[in-house]
Amino acid sequence: MTGQISDPREEQKRKAAIEAASMVREGMVVGLGSGTTSAYMIDELGRRWAEGLRFLAIPTSERSAEQARSHGIKLVTFAAHPQIDLDIDGADEVEMGTLNLIKGRGGALFREKIVAAASHRFVVVVDESKLVPRLGHHMPVPVEVTTFGWELTASRLESLGARATLRLDQHGAPFNTDGGNLILDCNFGEIPDSVALARRIRSIVGVIESGLFIGRTSEVIVAGRDGLKHLTAG
Repeated sequence: MTGQISDPREEQKRKAAIEAASMVREGMVVGLGSGTTSAYMIDELGRRWAEGLRFLAIPTSERSAEQARSHGIKLVTFAAHPQIDLDIDGADEVEMGTLNLIKGRGGALFREKIVAAASHRFVVVVDESKLVPRLGHHMPVPVEVTTFGWELTASRLESLGARATLRLDQHGAPFNTDGGNLILDCNFGEIPDSVALARRIRSIVGVIESGLFIGRTSEVIVAGRDGLKHLTAG
């Protein structure tokens, strides 16, 4: 991810990711998110690692794990470290005011939620285009589901008002998560009550997890044309 960045939005994301990476301190256990913004953050942590900073990391995807290993960053598991000090990740949408999120466009939402739930602080890094008045403003809700009976699960999700589409990979085959599951991208339109919707999705048999991250965000670092700003819920 290193090198010159010509896209202004990508440069904003990179600066925000570097800001988040600066929160990592010696001896911390750190959650490493997935996606392009998190890739900038991992590169920055790799630079700091080379300068002598030492911490332990739990990645949310195989891709993030591979990138961290390329920098020599020490990876650990929940077996030895069940509590994470700081988790840094991106988001597809951030609801202004509540800081509730939609995540999962990269396909790692289940692992991302496990890591976020285990973290003392969950810091989200986005560019300003990701801020929305209500979740679902321009993104569907990814829902990770079991391969067995996924068609029935999709039907149940559609009974909640979604238009559920099976995610495909670049070759046109069903996309498989790192856990071997499928993803249904569920378009609900703008969501008036994301708390209630998350609860109803979770009650469907066959659902592993949804991309609605409710009440988990500690802080959002937003990159925009006017620089960086920090948001907290409330």
